[in-house]
Amino acid sequence: TISTLILLRHGQSIWNEPDARFTGWCDVPLTVKGRVEAVGAGQLLRSRGFRAAKVDVAFTSELQRAHETCELALASMAGHKQDTWSSARIRRDSRLNERHYGAVQGLHKSDPELHARFGSETIHSWRRSMSAKPPPLAEQQPWWQPPPAPVTESLADCQRRVLECFTDRISPAMFEEADPALRDRTVVVVAHANTIRSLMAAFDCVSDEEVPKLHVPNSVPILYRFERATRKLISTRLQGAAGGSHARWLLSAENHAQIRDAIQPGGMLTRALFDSWDLAGKRQLSVAQIEAGINALLAGDTERPPANCAVIAVAKKIVRELSADRSATVTLAEFERLAAEEVQDIEKSVVRQNPRDLLGG
Repeated sequence: TISTLILLRHGQSIWNEPDARFTGWCDVPLTVKGRVEAVGAGQLLRSRGFRAAKVDVAFTSELQRAHETCELALASMAGHKQDTWSSARIRRDSRLNERHYGAVQGLHKSDPELHARFGSETIHSWRRSMSAKPPPLAEQQPWWQPPPAPVTESLADCQRRVLECFTDRISPAMFEEADPALRDRTVVVVAHANTIRSLMAAFDCVSDEEVPKLHVPNSVPILYRFERATRKLISTRLQGAAGGSHARWLLSAENHAQIRDAIQPGGMLTRALFDSWDLAGKRQLSVAQIEAGINALLAGDTERPPANCAVIAVAKKIVRELSADRSATVTLAEFERLAAEEVQDIEKSVVRQNPRDLLGG
């Protein structure tokens, strides 16, 4: 028998892009778009055979953006048969909360004063390394919470508590709460970018250097399948930018169509977009310019149609590939090559339950 673990990052919150802040343990709500994303994720799971009645347990954090996403996705998975799901099956755990960003929680990531005070390289290390952490949050500062809430965390600190939660609560729900010989189990975890990244890194044995390259898009279901008797992963390990992975992304036909169109001539991830970001006409882009361009897409500040979550995921994966060197630049040819490689990675890791799951179909 099989245990399927479905990982889902919450929908867009009011502090996500385009004017992103360090959110951490700040309990901010979803945007309208975030609620739509959560419902869409549930509909997609339902269409692929993961109905709410099949979900044995759902875990989520103590933060409302994750809990609301969990409720909306599961209600959507239930469809008109709402009696097939009960919120009593949702288990909350603060160890699934987002990584704590210390004294910078609530501040804009692009705040000039923040960069002037700490330096862009230091801020980058907080976000893209395992061991660096922001200054601790003092008791008199906004967003402080009493223990057991942390006052700051590195990504490694976050991963430790997430894996403790997996061992103590999630793993038993997957493997121990029912006879492994009787039937398959399905467990859903709705959490945050860094908590899901921590689980994926552990499942796929990703090195510390490669963990920051793991991109976790909002409201895109990520599936892992385990054999219940042995507790071992059974999906094929596929090679990608952050090393090999057993994960499978679940994307809709619309997602695939937009990704496919994005790398065609004139698409969002080719010359047309490159030229719109290359304001200086130097025929090369820096990491900062690409990040600014992505934020403009998310804000709808362009004349182009809005990019969906899958296209944004590809663009962000490119940034993560380049961001080890903040001074790095990329030419048009390199940008298009990276986009094509990232799309290939996504195409390989997609769950194929029907012909619509093929990028070319």
